[in-house]
Amino acid sequence: MRIVRYSDGSRTGYGHLEPSAGDSSGLVVVPIADPFAGGGPVPAGESAPLEAVRLLAPAEPSKVLCIGKNYADHVREMGGDVPPARPMLFLKPPTSVVGPGDDIVRPGDSDQVDYEGELAVVIGRRCAHVPPAEALSYVFGYTCANDVTARDHQRADGQWTRAKGHDTFCPLGPWIETELDPSDLAISTTLDGEPRQSSRTKLLLHDVPTLLAYMSDAMTLLPGDVVLTGTPAGVGPMLAGQSVTVTIEGIGALTNPVV
Repeated sequence: MRIVRYSDGSRTGYGHLEPSAGDSSGLVVVPIADPFAGGGPVPAGESAPLEAVRLLAPAEPSKVLCIGKNYADHVREMGGDVPPARPMLFLKPPTSVVGPGDDIVRPGDSDQVDYEGELAVVIGRRCAHVPPAEALSYVFGYTCANDVTARDHQRADGQWTRAKGHDTFCPLGPWIETELDPSDLAISTTLDGEPRQSSRTKLLLHDVPTLLAYMSDAMTLLPGDVVLTGTPAGVGPMLAGQSVTVTIEGIGALTNPVV
């Protein structure tokens, strides 16, 4: 099932996608109650064609947890020789989250703003001290993410909070796919349609269950929280006027313009 968060001009809410009864190639949004409040996808209103609504970031996380250097080829391109033995955990603030089609805004004092396409995990229920074998049962679904980074800020600061925490630096979407095996998915990024990143999630150094167990030992993950699993090699700068797209097998494509 694909879960969206959307606005129809008069209300903002959640829905799930279904084929249109009158158009085999079209989709409609069926409104549902907040799926992170418990109780499952309860119908909550009249359906609307997908093209008639504006898609928003598909979750409203209390926090975005991220992993650095989780693909060996990205470790090498960033000048490292040995991958980290443990997941490198950092946070993005919820104010960095934007949805599909929203602008990525370059800070005025940054000369290098990079894209980083990633698989994102959306948490479905309260998760604390969870063993790896049980971790996937706490997942609501998966979406595409772009871990936007002001690379010059990262170098100057010696840590990553400001570089990765700017407003608009965490595009998510276009929806949450709830029925997906994250273990081996194709992931790619294009800039103005030109290929920049291409990999598979089977190459993650620390897989999704390992990440959730590690994170939940340190802090409680809440329904709607988002976990970014790391980016493969091929990261690079985006300029104003360009457009970046992250595509993940089984989910879809997340596109955002840069301004």
